[in-house]
Amino acid sequence: MGQTVFIPRELDANEQRVAASPDTVKRLAGLGFEVVVEKGAGTGSRIPDQDFAANGAKIGTAGDAKKADVVLKVRRPTDAELKGYKQGAAVIAIMDPYGNDAAVAAMAKAGITAFSMEFMPRITRAQVMDVLSSQANLAGYQAVIDAAAEYDRALPMMMTAAGTVPAAKAFIMGVGVAGLQAIATARRLGAVVTATDVRPAVKEQVQSLGAKFLAVEDEEFKAAETAGGYAKEMSKEYQAKQAALTAEHIAKQDIVITTALIPGRPAPKLVSAAMVASMKPGSVIVDLAVERGGNVEGAQAGKVVTTANGVKIVGHLNVPGRVAASASLLYAKNLFAFLETLVDKENKTLAIKRDDELVKATMLTDAGQVVHPNFAKADQKPRVEPAAVPATTLVAEASEKKTAPKKTADKKTATSKSAAKPKGIA
Repeated sequence: MGQTVFIPRELDANEQRVAASPDTVKRLAGLGFEVVVEKGAGTGSRIPDQDFAANGAKIGTAGDAKKADVVLKVRRPTDAELKGYKQGAAVIAIMDPYGNDAAVAAMAKAGITAFSMEFMPRITRAQVMDVLSSQANLAGYQAVIDAAAEYDRALPMMMTAAGTVPAAKAFIMGVGVAGLQAIATARRLGAVVTATDVRPAVKEQVQSLGAKFLAVEDEEFKAAETAGGYAKEMSKEYQAKQAALTAEHIAKQDIVITTALIPGRPAPKLVSAAMVASMKPGSVIVDLAVERGGNVEGAQAGKVVTTANGVKIVGHLNVPGRVAASASLLYAKNLFAFLETLVDKENKTLAIKRDDELVKATMLTDAGQVVHPNFAKADQKPRVEPAAVPATTLVAEASEKKTAPKKTADKKTATSKSAAKPKGIA
């Protein structure tokens, strides 16, 4: 009898994504798995049960989880879900473990082998498994769409017999995967776009998309990148100069989109209340980091806040999930590509190689223990969340989070890759 993969319906009310697609169900069956999809799991992503069934899946119930050898999810399992899993089952999801030590400890106690997809190393072999990039790309796109919906004016310049409609001015803060897509989308809609980041390597990326790069380009800026392609924490003097330049620029913008996230830390504060107060009535700020504390003072998770001076601060939760039909297809492919590396193709069974670099990087719990080095004591003592990065720091990644890839090509190639897909940006 073959092993079973279970795809549950996500319980979070804000989560419309699903961890499989009709295509990956078919591929999983080809690997020798029996695939069970919970009834209604794909509804939020516009995938009806019959599409899964037509590709070899059995439509089941939540109770089928207890027979599964592998559970593929979008979000970390709840305590109630853990009670329904059998010991030794491999559970693969976006686990969001930082600051959630009790949840990590609960997974260890449940005896599951948990993998956190957001810890996937950014190496060539794992590019197809990179959930941070696949989901952040859509988040950057959707951020611009959300901004345009709240802006209630036209974005492109329009010249008519009755007069000229000026183009909207959009400012993107943080030029990672989400930031680059936000630039591209805003440009397509006709906005005049500027962007900022402390890494000099991304300047060319910004300009290649037709946007203007904004930064204090002094000698410190030119050296503001580690060998691994990550941002260094800047001096207090540079922070002050950059903050002054940013504050002056934000006052003239119609749309601001912030994207800066730092793994394991609260989001850095990029936009102060004073900056918000300087903006024109009707301006819009979209904070993509709101779930980790936010880049913008005054942002509230799950809400659109209108300030006293008429500026809207958009804090939607789970922005990739707002385009779930697209996000699920990419995420499902990420999961399948990883699971495929855990399968013995000859015997068509799950065979986790614990010395594999992908496994070592992503495995959170195994055999009743928390095994990831960053959380090894999660089941013993609650971990204290680090303090937030100051508002003027404007870093893409804290200096202590700068582990370089194991193998690096020549300096030019490494810089190009890191600019295209910088770690730590949503």
